Amino acid sequence: MRTITLEEHFVSPGFMKGPGQQLGRLSQFTEDVIDRLSGLDDSRIAEMDAAGIDTQVLSLLSPGVEQLDADDSTRLAEESNDFLAEAVGRHSSRLFGFAAVPTPAPEAAADELERMVRGHGFKGALINGHCRGRYLDDRYFWPILERAEALGVPLYIHPAVPPEPVVRTYYEGNHSAEVTARFAAAGWGWHIETAVHVLRIILSGAIDRYPRLQLLVGHLGEGLPFMMERLDSVMPTGVTKLERPIGDYLRKNLSYTFSGFNYLPTFLELLQEVGAGRIMFSVDYPFGSMAKARSFLEKLPVSPSEREAIAHLNAERLLRL
Repeated sequence: MRTITLEEHFVSPGFMKGPGQQLGRLSQFTEDVIDRLSGLDDSRIAEMDAAGIDTQVLSLLSPGVEQLDADDSTRLAEESNDFLAEAVGRHSSRLFGFAAVPTPAPEAAADELERMVRGHGFKGALINGHCRGRYLDDRYFWPILERAEALGVPLYIHPAVPPEPVVRTYYEGNHSAEVTARFAAAGWGWHIETAVHVLRIILSGAIDRYPRLQLLVGHLGEGLPFMMERLDSVMPTGVTKLERPIGDYLRKNLSYTFSGFNYLPTFLELLQEVGAGRIMFSVDYPFGSMAKARSFLEKLPVSPSEREAIAHLNAERLLRL
């Protein structure tokens, strides 16, 4: 059974000289983790082989380029994409890429996406959350959505730490600074932030404008599956003025990976809401274990055909692999 994973990270030299400088101050970014993020050759392929992972679709590590100014964002996106493209060229049957795009400069971002898709075979783009407090529901960013639809490639909406005022209001409290940092990020804030981002895109009418646009989210849906029926109940089309119920967009314009979330009850909730045709295998390398994720995939209580769809067929269809 072929396996394709879609939320797997890397860092480029340019990233490590820029936004990546902060990683050494975070406890989870040990020297080993940074080495694994930097490695795009023998060591990564060996880990994939050992765990039974055939293909990784790689993306630049959060915070990516979204928090930079337009010029720096453009330079770093180009550097990181070229670095990744060289590795993909060396391992063309094992590695593929999601482009980093300079979100602060939407027209340049659309052009960079097209450069990487048409010129280097990249499979879409990964966007690390908000852009200094602005989200993709803002029409300013819609050239990116328009180009992704025209190219027939998805946008992976990846978590980012919420804007600083949100962190101060929601996540600082009667606990330590370390708890705040984890609460605002991987412990809770990342996931709620990403769900809000997706809902803002839908509620803005962007998908009515670009109906063939496909989005990807990780972590078994960032809490969205749990809320689908409630969203439709509280915000029907008579209120939203959208062409379809919110849940319809979540079932037809989104696909979901289980990167880092090897949790069976949560998986079953997502499966019941969207079906196996919208779920894709992922690891969240190097933060998730390839071996653990592969074992989780093998033990899922689904039919053989559904397992094949989740393991590789859905990704092959969406990414045209």
